Amino acid sequence: MRKLYLLCASIFAFTGLALAEDWTGRLLDASCYAQNKTAKSCDASGSTTSFMLDVNGKVYKLDAAGSSKAADAIRNRADRSAPGAQSGGPVNAKVSGSAEGTDSIKVDRIDVQ
Repeated sequence: MRKLYLLCASIFAFTGLALAEDWTGRLLDASCYAQNKTAKSCDASGSTTSFMLDVNGKVYKLDAAGSSKAADAIRNRADRSAPGAQSGGPVNAKVSGSAEGTDSIKVDRIDVQ
């Protein structure tokens, strides 16, 4: 009976992972976007604390944990860049997670490119 419960729990966990979606787009500063209502000049930077993802013109807000992961990923990206390399400009990312409503993403993983 114990093995059956373990098997059911494993199937349930893997089913949840299978429902994860991927989005690829440009990371934006959520507070800038809220003020300007446009993604044009709101590229994310190392000082950004709240993020949005622009996917072909559709903008999704990242959850608090996702924003924290994005901030860490941007800092790690800056640490890996060569000294004197150009910083700033658009930051592209691949986000894995699940949709929350029509305009939010609950982030499982984020990869900054």
